[in-house]
Amino acid sequence: MKIVILDSATLGEDIDLSPIYSAGEVTEHKSTTPDEVEKKLSFAEAVIVNKIKLGAHNLENAKALRLICVTATGYDNIDVEYCRSRGIALCNVPAYSTDSVAQVTAAMALSLASRLGEYTDFVNSGEYSASGLANRLTPVYHELSSMTWGVVGGGAIGSRVAEIAQAFGCNILMCRRKIDDRYRAVDIDTLCESSNIISLHVPLTEDTRGLISRERIAKMKKGAILINSARGAVADEEALTDAIERAHLGGLGIDVYSREPFGEEHPYTRILGRKNVLLTPHMAWGSAEARARCVAIIAQNVKNFEKGHFSNRIV
Repeated sequence: MKIVILDSATLGEDIDLSPIYSAGEVTEHKSTTPDEVEKKLSFAEAVIVNKIKLGAHNLENAKALRLICVTATGYDNIDVEYCRSRGIALCNVPAYSTDSVAQVTAAMALSLASRLGEYTDFVNSGEYSASGLANRLTPVYHELSSMTWGVVGGGAIGSRVAEIAQAFGCNILMCRRKIDDRYRAVDIDTLCESSNIISLHVPLTEDTRGLISRERIAKMKKGAILINSARGAVADEEALTDAIERAHLGGLGIDVYSREPFGEEHPYTRILGRKNVLLTPHMAWGSAEARARCVAIIAQNVKNFEKGHFSNRIV
């Protein structure tokens, strides 16, 4: 099988791609611009892609294409209906990054709730040494065991985050389609109104786009912390920025954006460098272990497809 990798650089320079190379005849591209996609896929039977959008606009002339493998769990960058109409199979990689994303989500929550950025800045600036005092206890911070953590989305990642939060003594609220008897189930509005920490773990669909709206942000507790490690467009980014600027939200941890990377016109540029804002470059999924699992599963998806034994197939 002739396999084309369009954006291997998104998997990291340190990653071993040999499992994929063992699955067929591979042409690897570190990156691909939108206007290069059509040419690079002219002979491909399978394409491996992470972030690039694929659909009728650039697949029409990929006559040999039979399989698209997304190196992620989410596949909102792929036109699923077009693939179905063409008979092109689409496979993803479920659950490979659960521990990685949950770890970064928890790290953001702990850092923001404990005000670590402000305390470390106090020491790094030399103010601590100059103060003559053995300790400093402002800004005030609170224990997680006194807080309610609202988990939006109870899939593998959301469930793992809930387990971690529960281990810290948090009261857990969960908004998800299926009931999980371990946690109190609530609707999204109740969760937004009642939680001290809110973390987002839902795929981007028509139902979840803009789920965290300006109105729901306004209902959140003053000083609440919001963390988004799902998809940028799940939340109103302008409204989140306003809520930080007005000190309505106490902290913001964001790893995903509606446009990646975001440009100078993006509202988040207004809150860069704030001590209560953590903006990371869509890295939560990417521990070394998670990426190795991802590559291994992608390779197996390709091999199984060739054998007619479909794995992780969406269409």
